[in-house]
Amino acid sequence: MADRPELQKAIQEIVDSGFTGVQLRVHDEQGEWVGSAGLGELGESAEPPTDGHCRIGSNTKTFIATLVLQLVAEGRIGLDTPADDYLPEFGLDRRITVRMVLQHTSGVFNFTGEFYDDGTFAPGIPVTGMEWVDNRFKTYRPEELVRLALSKPARFEPGTDWSYSNTNYVLAKLLIEKVAGCPLADEMQRRILGPLGLSGTVAPYTQQEVPEPHAHAYYRYEEEDGRQKTVDVTRQNPSWISGGGDMISTTQDLHTFISALLAGKLLPAPLLAEMCTSHPKAGYGLGVFVQDTEAGGTIITHNGGITGHAALMYSTPDGSKTLTAALNYVDDAAMSLAEPFQKATQRLVKEVFGGGRTERTASTG
Repeated sequence: MADRPELQKAIQEIVDSGFTGVQLRVHDEQGEWVGSAGLGELGESAEPPTDGHCRIGSNTKTFIATLVLQLVAEGRIGLDTPADDYLPEFGLDRRITVRMVLQHTSGVFNFTGEFYDDGTFAPGIPVTGMEWVDNRFKTYRPEELVRLALSKPARFEPGTDWSYSNTNYVLAKLLIEKVAGCPLADEMQRRILGPLGLSGTVAPYTQQEVPEPHAHAYYRYEEEDGRQKTVDVTRQNPSWISGGGDMISTTQDLHTFISALLAGKLLPAPLLAEMCTSHPKAGYGLGVFVQDTEAGGTIITHNGGITGHAALMYSTPDGSKTLTAALNYVDDAAMSLAEPFQKATQRLVKEVFGGGRTERTASTG
C-alpha cells in the first residue's frame, strides 16, 4: 500500500474537529489506501478497525434504488407507473410514480420530521433527545411509518418539486417486498450482497447488534434535570428508520458495491444512465447524488448518518476511483457536528477527486 501522508493528515483533521474516529479507504490510480484515526471507543486507546462494520444511514437508499431498478430491468416494475399500482393499501396519490419515489419528488411527508424553507419544523416519530434514546429498542413496522407520513399534509404536488424524504425509501422497500414476494433482506442477499461477495453488509429489520469488529456510536442528550448525558447507542433497533437508512456495511463492501454499480455490473446501461440523471434542484438522481468537482469532473455519491455512525461513498462515474469512509462520533439533537462533517467530507473529496461540494447529511439522512 502506497504511503499517503496527505490522506492520513486529512482524517486526523476530522478527528481534531470533533469526531471520535474515522476509517478511510481510497481506490485510485495510486492503488488502494486504507487508514484510520481517532478512537474506536471512548475511554479506550485503540483506533477504529480499518474495515469495521458501521451503520451506513442513507447509503441504504442507493442499495434499495438499485434493487428497484433491477426489477424495472426485468419488466416487473414500471419506473413511470403509479406506485399505488403496487401498494394499493396506502391510497397513495395516483400521480406519484415509482421514479418520483426514488428521486424524492413525490412530495410525501418525511416521517422523521419535515424542515420547511421558512425555518419551521413539523415533527414525525421521535428521532432526537431523551425520547429517541428511551425508544431506541422499539420496533416500528414500515407500514406504520408510511401511514404516519400519509396522515400529514404533502409537502408539494407530486413531481412539482424536490424534497428529501425517508418515507420514499420505506415505500421503495415495501414495493420490492410486494413485487419480489419476500423480505427485502432476502432479495438484497440474492441480487446484490451474494453476487458481489459483500459478506460485511447486512440489511437488518429489527436486529440490534452491529457485527464485530466495529467502532462505537454515541448520543448526547439532556436529562430532565438539565444534565448532559452521553450514551453508547451502537446497539439499537433500526426499524425506526427502516429503508430510509437501516443497513450496516464496511468501507470495503461500500467500495465493491459502488464500483460494481457504476461499472455496469448490476444494471443495464440505460437504467444506470437514468439513475445518474439528476434533478436540477438538488443534483439527485435515483438513489444517488450527482456532483461536479472543482477540477471539472463528476462524482456519484451518497452519504449517510444515523445517531453516532456515518458513512461516505464517492466514485467517479465509471467506478474506477472511489472513496469510502466510516465515521463514529457523539451525535446530539443540535447536530453540532453537521458543519465539521461537511467540511471534512469536502476536504476528503478535494484530496481524492480534485475538489467537490457535498450535500448536507443530517443525523437521520
